[in-house]
Amino acid sequence: MGAVAAAWQHLQRLGQSAQGDSISALFKDETRFARFSLQADGLLFDYSKTLLDDTRRAALLGLVQAAGLEPQRDALFAGARVNESESRPALHMAWRAGAEGQFAIDGQDVMAPLRATDARLMAFAKAVRAGQVQGAGGPICDVVNIGIGGSDLGPAMAVAALAPYADGPRCHFVSNVDGAHLHDCLAGLDPRRTLVIVASKTFDTLETMTNAASARGWMQAGGGDLAAQFVAISSATQRALDFGLRAEQVFGFADWVGGRYSVWGPIGLAVMLAIGPENFAQFRAGGAAMDRHFCTSPLAENMPVVFAMVGLWHRQVLGYATRAIVPYDQRLALLPAYLQQLEMESNGKSVTRAGQPVAQPTGAVVWGAAGTGGQHAFFQLLHQGTDIVPCEFMVAAQGHEADLAHHHRLLVANCLAQAEALMRGRAASDVLAMLAAHGVHGAEAQALAAHRSFAGNRPSVILAYDRLSPYRLGQILALYEHRVFVEAVALGINPFDQWGVELGKELAQALVPMLEGREESDGKDGSTRGLLRFLQGRAG
Repeated sequence: MGAVAAAWQHLQRLGQSAQGDSISALFKDETRFARFSLQADGLLFDYSKTLLDDTRRAALLGLVQAAGLEPQRDALFAGARVNESESRPALHMAWRAGAEGQFAIDGQDVMAPLRATDARLMAFAKAVRAGQVQGAGGPICDVVNIGIGGSDLGPAMAVAALAPYADGPRCHFVSNVDGAHLHDCLAGLDPRRTLVIVASKTFDTLETMTNAASARGWMQAGGGDLAAQFVAISSATQRALDFGLRAEQVFGFADWVGGRYSVWGPIGLAVMLAIGPENFAQFRAGGAAMDRHFCTSPLAENMPVVFAMVGLWHRQVLGYATRAIVPYDQRLALLPAYLQQLEMESNGKSVTRAGQPVAQPTGAVVWGAAGTGGQHAFFQLLHQGTDIVPCEFMVAAQGHEADLAHHHRLLVANCLAQAEALMRGRAASDVLAMLAAHGVHGAEAQALAAHRSFAGNRPSVILAYDRLSPYRLGQILALYEHRVFVEAVALGINPFDQWGVELGKELAQALVPMLEGREESDGKDGSTRGLLRFLQGRAG
């Protein structure tokens, strides 16, 4: 048996022995918080409210070491073709490396062309923000980013998260090919003062290009200047030129940047326009700081590594199928969706890098919402449902609204209280005592106690920081990126491809002429044929 398989077997035995253990009981050790939390450059990661103990943690560390994390991490940063199925490196870290960063692929420097493109991006963003780039009706006041997947989720999330730093044009985002999305976004905008960013690496993504063509028609009908008011984030320069754009407003990036990792580069143009190049540089600097921590810190003190170990313990060892992301920050409301793509597209695989069936369950189902709203939506299930859902909370010590500081204190109190309640629960005896204090006794009290008691012993982690800033957001996103990579290494899978999304795209293309009545649907299954007939009959 290989070392990795042996490590997994050892962990499964430890997981079985953990059944029935109490998280609360682990806090009899008064040093537990100090020993089961980490700090890195202003971030605190608390994983003490889990069933991990010294033995279980050591076994997880043994797993990632046996899986070859350190050499694979070094290969990632060295520009090796870690995305084997597409024969590509994954060097999105280069976009946040700063002036001193050095990255190469096959011995060829990638930083010089990257910096040249970046200089063009920054100059363009500054010119738009200064009113030097104008539409047919004057300075740009609105930006519409048209993309999908990472070309939408990343910039949309970051613009919302960093709203206190936004002093540029208003940014809007369109991703869904549903015409309602584009229609509602453009309603009320001035086509003569709106800049449209078309974000598609290949400039042929069906949803993005359909929306782009309709936005082009809207702008032309409204008297806008297409050549001045459209920008492409694409490596398919000729296709962008054929669309009607000018070469100087096409910004490309290499295929070694995956969509869900792309907000750090040209895909982040909307973020640059909103918060300014200087703040965007701070966002990148936070990501680069986490890169350095990941590459240099001992594994036992390495935040992405330990975060991944917690994830592996919960998903693969204890069998918890989902994880909830709950940021106690309204401006991070889009973060669960961003992390959903990052984690589920990366680690939602069923074969190893060698193409063999995986031996363990892979990616968890990732979902969530901002607190405190989520407390009144799905926390009932978290506390009393039949499935255990580990929670990943985020909270800042302070908000940006000094005049509403009491709101933030309530926010923080709710975050800490939910984590405590998930762990402690409430025993039936405590409920009976509470009911007795209110004059409820006997059979009535017994009946109510079953509904008002909580099993508790539900795990959570908390990521805490001073205040959400561009730098902190950069740290958090890079932390999750590297956590995903560590989990993938332990599972032996490739986190950088996403072949699972291709089949549906191909089938959709084939169905369009059938919906239009230009082709027969004879080759389709009975369900699809029936649905086509129903929808065609009601499309007029």
